[in-house]
Amino acid sequence: MAHYALLNSNNIVTQVIVGRDEDDLSDGITSWEDYYGERHGQTCLRTSYNTHGNQHTTGGTPFRGNYAGIGYTYDAARDAFIPPEPADATGFDEATLTWIVPDVELEP
Repeated sequence: MAHYALLNSNNIVTQVIVGRDEDDLSDGITSWEDYYGERHGQTCLRTSYNTHGNQHTTGGTPFRGNYAGIGYTYDAARDAFIPPEPADATGFDEATLTWIVPDVELEP
C-alpha cells in the first residue's frame, strides 16, 4: 500500500489517500500518480508514511521530506512536503525541512 497527496493549483495538499504501490503494474496502469491525479482532477504525488523531519523512521531513504498532510505545501525545488508555518516559528530548518519553534516550558 502506498500513500498519495492530492494538490490544488497552489501546490497545497487537499487530501491524502491510500492507493496501490507504485510498482503494481496491474490493470495496465504504469503511473499511479497520474491515475489518481486524473481521477481526482488534481496533481497527485506519492508521499512516504515513514518520512518525518527528512528522516526515514525505519532507517531507509527519506522521501519528499515529510509525510504529507492536509495544508502542507509541496515545494518542487526541494521535492518536499513542507508543513504549514506555525505562528511562533522563528525560522526554517533546511536539514529537517521543518519549521523552528521555540521550546515552551510548561508551568507545574
